[in-house]
Amino acid sequence: MRLRFSRGVITIAVIVLVLAVGISFGLYQLLKRVQPLAPPEAYCNVRTSLGDRHLDIEQAQVSATIAAVAARRKLPERAVVIAYATALQESKLYNVDYGDRDSVGVFQQRESQGWGKKKQLMDPVYATNKFFAALVKVKGYRKLPVAEAAQAVQRSAAGYAYGPHEEEAKILAAAFTGRVPKALHCWYPPDGGTQSAAPRPKTGEARRQLSRALGSTSITSARRGWLVAAWSVAHAQKYDLRRVAYSGATWSNDLRQKGWQQGGKAGAGEVELA
Repeated sequence: MRLRFSRGVITIAVIVLVLAVGISFGLYQLLKRVQPLAPPEAYCNVRTSLGDRHLDIEQAQVSATIAAVAARRKLPERAVVIAYATALQESKLYNVDYGDRDSVGVFQQRESQGWGKKKQLMDPVYATNKFFAALVKVKGYRKLPVAEAAQAVQRSAAGYAYGPHEEEAKILAAAFTGRVPKALHCWYPPDGGTQSAAPRPKTGEARRQLSRALGSTSITSARRGWLVAAWSVAHAQKYDLRRVAYSGATWSNDLRQKGWQQGGKAGAGEVELA
């Protein structure tokens, strides 16, 4: 038995189908334009010719601090590589308040072995200075294998474990020492995950804390300028910075941007924070 439909029923069916397709297409286009309802957590990316690395905010802040302390002490990039390899093995570049026996901090230094008080060792600037003070006493450390140089400082039960972190340490050192410009990009939720207005940038406090690690914040070379820029981007969430500009390029805390963009008033003699 064949079913027959009137011309009116067929017309209604066609209209419904056309409306359904139109609505579906419109919703698709709308969803493409709307930002995700649940944005990602804060993150940082390092990109150099040696490779790329993903860090969370704390790891980036610790990395930036180590590079700044090394610059203040006028140490070569090799010293930074050794420090990073050590910190990657000891704490994964986190400032932890626990460890084996009384070991704490980025380098898992021990109060009982004379590194300092626990409160001091939990300060990455202090801990890094103590590490470098010990490293420069190691004869010929610049030419030693990374694992050997690190072990001479740490005197760990497993000194061989520092070596496998060398390649990652070289990538981080290239970025955070400023040798590779525009190598660090970070993003964080600008309103702290709430619907309230974003807080005002604490630019003065950011510069004061940078000076603790770096000493003078004056820009005396392009490399130093990019070091300051990387430190500022790494600490952007902590000090509510939304923009960092240097040498004609600008980082913005914008989820749609994946790195530094050309443009900005700051020249080669100033890192602008906002």
